[in-house]
Amino acid sequence: MANNLLKVALAQISPVWGNKTKTLEKIEQTINEAATHKTELTVFGEALLPGYPFWVSLTNGAQFDSRMQKELHAHYARNAVVIEKGDLDMVRKLAKAHRMAIYLGIIERPLDRGGHSLYCSLVYVDADGDIRSVHRKLQPTYEERLTWSPGDGHGLQTHPLKQFTVGGLNCWENWMPLPRATLYGMGENLHVAVWPGSDYNTRDITRFIAREGRSFVISVSATMTVEDFPKDTPHLDKIFNEAPKTLANGGSCIAGPDGEWILEPQVDKQGIIYQTLDFNRVFEERQNFDASGHYSRPDVTKLYVNRERQKTVWDQDRKNASR
Repeated sequence: MANNLLKVALAQISPVWGNKTKTLEKIEQTINEAATHKTELTVFGEALLPGYPFWVSLTNGAQFDSRMQKELHAHYARNAVVIEKGDLDMVRKLAKAHRMAIYLGIIERPLDRGGHSLYCSLVYVDADGDIRSVHRKLQPTYEERLTWSPGDGHGLQTHPLKQFTVGGLNCWENWMPLPRATLYGMGENLHVAVWPGSDYNTRDITRFIAREGRSFVISVSATMTVEDFPKDTPHLDKIFNEAPKTLANGGSCIAGPDGEWILEPQVDKQGIIYQTLDFNRVFEERQNFDASGHYSRPDVTKLYVNRERQKTVWDQDRKNASR
């Protein structure tokens, strides 16, 4: 395929909720299927591995010192992803084997923050199978804060992919002007927005970012119904008491650099959606507006970004402690 063309796959699938092993198997099957279509970039939804914390808003998640909430959170934490222990090694292996870049939304339990707290993270794996960025969601939204921790700017990165420069944000981060501006300033022209699953979220912001950034925007959502909760989920009866049959209806879509739909939000459908993007469209739309280029005024407004990975213990502290 010509270097200005990029074959992308939007993986609008459901997790096997709260089960890291089985959800990983489903992700790996999806990657292999996408490879048969010569896909060069595959994107999965927010928190797909091992799933979005739907229980929090359905079971009075703010109740303090609740045994049920503690047990649900513990189950979720046990099935979170520890990258340092190799949980994504097979995803990396498949990316390399198929020469495919991958964006994957995970619940991360990172060792550099002690190995217990959870972060909603967006992982970019390149076509060599290397993890190039892990972006921890800067600000969990509303009830998400009861189970997810706030992230940092370390993962606000862009990556070369053929003629494109790709970057990504989690869910409502896409409404935050300064993180968007950070990616624009790093040359982003293919923006990836990942969501737990709702056309309510994707319908407006996808076209807005495309028009503002004069970039392609891929929004990818998961799907989720009550059937996607395994029967061994703790307190499943309590979750089902309040859960609608459909918890996430998808809504994956693509907008072009003119802000118009290439693919309108896809609702209540599960599967892989394919599309080929032409980089030349970026140059066409940047002719009259470029937010970080000829239509910017860095002499008037500047943006400073702290990309330091936040940690509780630093190497220097350990050296001092040992003296």
